[in-house]
Amino acid sequence: MARDGVELVALTFVDNSGISRVKAVPVGRLAEAAAWGVGASNSFDFFLCTDTIATGAHSPGPVGDLRLHPDLDALTVLAAQPGWAWAPVLKYDQDGQPHPQDARGLADAAVGRLAARGLSARMAFELEWVVADADGAPLAGPAYGYSRLSAQAGYLRALVSALDSQHVEVAQIHPEYAAGQFELSVTATDPVRAADLAVLTRETVRTVSAAHGLRASFTPKFAPGGVGNGGHLHLSLWDGERNLCAGGTGTFGLTGTAASFGAGILIRLPALLAVGAPSVISYLRLEPHHWAGVFTAWGLENREAPLRLIRGAAGQRETAANLEVKCFDLTANPYLVVAAVLFAGMAGLDTGATLPAPVDVDPGTLDPAAAAAAGVTRLPRSLAEAVTAFEADDVLPGSFGPQLATTLMDIRRAELAELGTLSPDELCTVMRWLH
Repeated sequence: MARDGVELVALTFVDNSGISRVKAVPVGRLAEAAAWGVGASNSFDFFLCTDTIATGAHSPGPVGDLRLHPDLDALTVLAAQPGWAWAPVLKYDQDGQPHPQDARGLADAAVGRLAARGLSARMAFELEWVVADADGAPLAGPAYGYSRLSAQAGYLRALVSALDSQHVEVAQIHPEYAAGQFELSVTATDPVRAADLAVLTRETVRTVSAAHGLRASFTPKFAPGGVGNGGHLHLSLWDGERNLCAGGTGTFGLTGTAASFGAGILIRLPALLAVGAPSVISYLRLEPHHWAGVFTAWGLENREAPLRLIRGAAGQRETAANLEVKCFDLTANPYLVVAAVLFAGMAGLDTGATLPAPVDVDPGTLDPAAAAAAGVTRLPRSLAEAVTAFEADDVLPGSFGPQLATTLMDIRRAELAELGTLSPDELCTVMRWLH
């Protein structure tokens, strides 16, 4: 790192409101930080996205301290931030015990539980964001239009170049539907690394945008009435080198194991929204007919289903087939998303859950009788409904552990109290530049 000109290392964790928080150390202090950690208040567990510090059943208030230990295996020199490197952290108490509310530690534990079954998962997050000028106006250009891409060719080239230098493998990047909106996909990797890359990629987007005189917003709803930014999660289930999402005898080539895993996710989508769509503003995005996935349905390449099977091109399916969860957004903590989806999928394996018949139309167009026959219902319409679903779930609270499960819902209720009565215009104004 010294040869690369690195002088400082940013050590990040994502709080329960989806904000990346940071401590930094000079590079000469990195070894000490890795061995003994960097101090941080456990009040960070109770930060809202607005920086209000909420209270909760497990809040020690101003008392106590945690230690942030950087994961040196994930250490990355930052191409877009000269003189800096980055590493995600794991949280421990001062006696060296894992912090029970550490999201990254929970994701790692979920991966371990899956590995104990002889299985693994590969995941990747899609990132959508709105690019605005210095005054906050989204950049012009038609949806998916080449003119929007060519107008920002230098910006996009600089972004992908920086990510490539940081060993983030970009699969594709393109203009999206909304004004000024772009989407970037990275290749799939192990779940904890996928969450790390979601953090690193988002902060790189923000840094490169600023260097080009632009602003980046990952908020689920930039303006009322517009199309929102999603944070879709792609996942495939593997037995050794075999992708269980392809080559099976089930519907669309799913194996029985992958089908049960997917059914576990589908069954728990109402509760999963409290993790993957965790903000009041998330529910402005979750509208029918907006490709956000707001009904309990799954289907092959159905962009209105919250659980979508993507098979890939013929001849490539053994490696490409994956499930996509479309109803999540980027106000979520990606480590909690990874953990929650793995726990839900494993619950499906435990119970031998089965997927219902796939839906091959927009589920929002089904008449009431057809929807009832297909088991299609509306997902929670508000954060309050998602909180209720999470607390009633028979798997997720226990998998998260009593402290973290309780704190998460304390945070959600605190956000509801602070932001829940705002109009859509007011809410978008408050939230536009927080994520």
